[in-house]
Parts: sequence; structure tokens; C-alpha cells
Amino acid sequence: MRAFVFPGQGAQTIGMGKDLADAYPAAKTVFDEVDAALGEDLSGLIWAGDIETLTLTRNAQPALMATSLAAIRALEAEGVSMAAASFVAGHSLGEYSALAAAGALSVADTARLLRVRGTAMQEAVAVGDGAMAALLGLDFATVQDVAAEAAGDAVCEAANDNDPAQVVVSGHKAAVERAVDLAKERGAKRAVLLPVSAPFHCSLMAPAAERMAAALADVTIQVPQVPVVANVLASAVDDPERIKALLVQQVTGAVRWRESVAYMVGQGVTEIYEVGAGKALSGMIRRIDRSVAATPVGGPDDVKAAAAAILT
Repeated sequence: MRAFVFPGQGAQTIGMGKDLADAYPAAKTVFDEVDAALGEDLSGLIWAGDIETLTLTRNAQPALMATSLAAIRALEAEGVSMAAASFVAGHSLGEYSALAAAGALSVADTARLLRVRGTAMQEAVAVGDGAMAALLGLDFATVQDVAAEAAGDAVCEAANDNDPAQVVVSGHKAAVERAVDLAKERGAKRAVLLPVSAPFHCSLMAPAAERMAAALADVTIQVPQVPVVANVLASAVDDPERIKALLVQQVTGAVRWRESVAYMVGQGVTEIYEVGAGKALSGMIRRIDRSVAATPVGGPDDVKAAAAAILT
């Protein structure tokens, strides 16, 4: 059994997806659809803009989705259908890419939702008030304790359970800085603030969750062709209304990536393809379970190799 997974924010680079668009007309169509849905030349920014502008949350989220869906269309052009996967999953915004890949959302609706999501998450907390930090070498339970101790009267919460040795905390900047110091005292190998513009996946994102609830109310979600492993559940869902509710919860809830991968492996998955920009998820997957073959699929050569392996 295999799964397709989709990266989240931080994987963006200038030029991503251009080689796919040049090699596969169906991949180019995805970028055209996203540009039309947003009413702007996002693909121009992705391929020839500056990284600071691309990294803005409102741009990075639809851009990464477009790149992932372009890779999916390239795989389809090589003969790989979504029926080749038993599950799809995505890290944070990647869950939207997963839903689009599985046919639950149109590319246009996904682009518009991610523009709302990115903007709402950016505006939920004043710049400078929030922070996130990666704590390496501590398990999730220990990080939860560290976050609770660091919070005091502020907010500091475990936001991303990425793999057995990497957990991210999120919240008020001073509290997150306290968590970094406490983590080092508890034996963390590294504890570093992340270069992000807002404290994602914590209760400070509640205003953004409200905006997403309103945006999702106006969108039709179809039953996905492949079960989607939801970030906040770490298990599969396929009911459209349940998916909507979970996408709202996801804005403030923790990304349970370690558990999500473990769930898929427990269901029999032995091959996972990371579809889109970067290789971060493949590294996490290998640290979660070394028995799983984790393969990035980001460019035309990757697409051809993946298609050959899947169709053999």
C-alpha cells in the first residue's frame, strides 16, 4: 500500500514547479487555474519573484498547493491515478493540497481558501507578538510539559508533532522564548526560534479559525476519492461535513504528523510519496519509521521515476 503526502509552509523556493509546467501541459494548467482564481499572476511570483514576497503566508500557501497539484497532474499524465494511493495526507496547509488531489476540492476553491487562510492567520496576531520554536531531541509529552510550564499567564502550546525528535511550540513570543530555555535545561539537542511571521496552530489563531469557518461554509466539498488523514485526528476521514469541521479545528489545533504517519503505516502503507516542493516530510517519515520507503516527487525526473515504480 502507498500514500501521497503534501508539504506545508517552509518548503517554498523561487522557481518551484516551473520545470513541471514546462514539461507537462496539465501541470501548467494548474498554475493558470490558481492565477485565475486569485485574479493575479501568482505563478510569476513563484517562478521569478523574490523569496521574501513568496514567503508571505498569504502567498506561500496557495503557491505550495499549486506546485503539489502540478506534480499530481504530471503523475496522472504518466499514467498514475489517485487509485494508486490508499491514503493522502498533508502537513498543515498540505492537507488542502491532499483534499484537492483527492478530488474533494477544486483547484480554484482550494486556492481561494488558502488565500483566506494565509491572510487570516497572518492577521490573527500582531507582528512581533507571537513566535514558534522547534525543540529537537525531546518527545511530545516532554514538550507539552515544557510548553505548559513556559506559558504562565500567556499562551505556549505544542503545535507540530513532526517526528519522534522534533516538536514545534507556538504562542506568545516571550512564552516561546521561555520554552526554548526550558527545553535546553531538559536536555534538548537544539531549541531554536523559527523564522515565521505568526504563531500557527495554537489558540492565538482563534480569529483565523472563525474566518475559515465562514469561508468553508460557502464551499462544496465532495467525498474524496481516497481517504484523507486529518492533521487534528491522525486518522482517515471521508465525510465532507466532517472534513470542513476538521479544517476549522486545524487552524488552532496541533499538526499530529508523527501519529498520522504511524496511522498510515498501521493500516499497511509501506511506500509514501512526498508530492510537491522540498523533502522535509520524507526526512520526518524516515525518522518516524525506517521501514517505510519515503520518496520526494518534485520535478519531472522524480515524476517519471515514481510513475515507473508505481506502475511496475
